[in-house]
Amino acid sequence: MNYVVLDLEWNQSSNEENINKDLPFEIIEIGAIKLSQDRLMVGEFSELIKPQVYHQMHRITSKLIHLQMQELERGRPFREVAEDFLKWCGQEYIFCTWGPLDLAELQSNMRYYEMTPLSDRPIAYLDIQKLFSLAFEDGKSRRSLEYAVDFLHIEKDIPFHRAFSDAYYTGKVMAKIQDAKLFKRFSYDVFHLPKTREDEVRVVFDTYAKYITREFADKLEALHDKEVAATKCYVCRRNIKKRIRWFSANGKHYYCLAFCDQHGFLKGKIRVKKSEGEKVYVVKTTKLISHSEAEKIAEMKDKAKEIRRNKKRKDKEA
Repeated sequence: MNYVVLDLEWNQSSNEENINKDLPFEIIEIGAIKLSQDRLMVGEFSELIKPQVYHQMHRITSKLIHLQMQELERGRPFREVAEDFLKWCGQEYIFCTWGPLDLAELQSNMRYYEMTPLSDRPIAYLDIQKLFSLAFEDGKSRRSLEYAVDFLHIEKDIPFHRAFSDAYYTGKVMAKIQDAKLFKRFSYDVFHLPKTREDEVRVVFDTYAKYITREFADKLEALHDKEVAATKCYVCRRNIKKRIRWFSANGKHYYCLAFCDQHGFLKGKIRVKKSEGEKVYVVKTTKLISHSEAEKIAEMKDKAKEIRRNKKRKDKEA
């Protein structure tokens, strides 16, 4: 099994009226390096792509990556390059990217050119931007690639902001991460959502569990689904009772608090997200927390209740 560290550059329309809704972002360069399981470089891929949709370079894109349209016109079409890239990836590999965008854009371009999908369900990959934060900072911050390179005192021997160079530096950052457990902290690209309950993503990490659902018609249907609403201790696998039922703190995220007799307090968090077809899906995480963290959940519930109370009062006064 290898790691394929991928980076893409893409172009877009400079005029909103000329945006192709089926392909808002057109990939113009694919860069990648292949790492062994020991994170040693064993291969590289780099190729420019001849534009088929946007034939003028967006000014910000041109300024950032220092590419001219004349250079791109000498490239090959996306389908040819993408097919060669996927052959180069091999049979057993895990995609690694800096941030969560590249895999979605790769699949969007593949769909536009009617290529065979990478998968018909969510793809597990490693977000090295997240892993850098977990390894060296607070786990929540999201830094630029150049910041991480400077932080780790990695030599800057090629320019940034080209697909191959950014893949190269992402691989260098990977090599600096020593905690092997972090390479099991997969992220999931949801360009293709689970089609059935059996296809849904249920994964347990070292400190929390994640559940990604199939699509629902709307938020109400999603929140009333038994598995979405359930609280289960991911250590002992038992369903446990809620101390605080699901509530919304901000209209977007929902929280609950449950208690396991063996493992203590468990926080549940639900994010309801829109899918392409105007339906919704749910990302639910559950995490064992301390007593003080449990108290914060109770405070959040009280604050949310007070906000609703004040809003009702204002509506009546109006």
